[in-house]
Amino acid sequence: MIDPQSLARLALFADLDAPRLQAVAQMLDEESFEGGTRVLRAGISGGAFYVITDGAADVVIGGEPRTRLGAGDYFGEGSILTGEVPIADVVAAGGELRCAVLDGPELRPLLLEHPAIAVRMLEASARRLRSTSLWAG
Repeated sequence: MIDPQSLARLALFADLDAPRLQAVAQMLDEESFEGGTRVLRAGISGGAFYVITDGAADVVIGGEPRTRLGAGDYFGEGSILTGEVPIADVVAAGGELRCAVLDGPELRPLLLEHPAIAVRMLEASARRLRSTSLWAG
């Protein structure tokens, strides 16, 4: 279980009251990765949902870094929700990367049980899509 206070400071969980935050914290484990460690690998089935609690990670596509993720950002949801393999590597950047981790099959039940988290994820997905569209234009 991860400390609920670590989650409380992250935007993804900002709409949860204390009992819901505690319930979510009980579902999550904490994992640490040394800098340079590939957390997700393109083309290999993604098995977990990661929320960065501390540190940074680079999203790498075709060997080229595309964006950097920091505390509060998350990854792995795309391949879990679509059932497709990840299209990018996610690599711990710099020093230690700490993440709250949820086993992939638990993501849908989490989102159904806590719709506020689903809405936050949908908002973030819309922003990512908009940014990607602006880059392509």
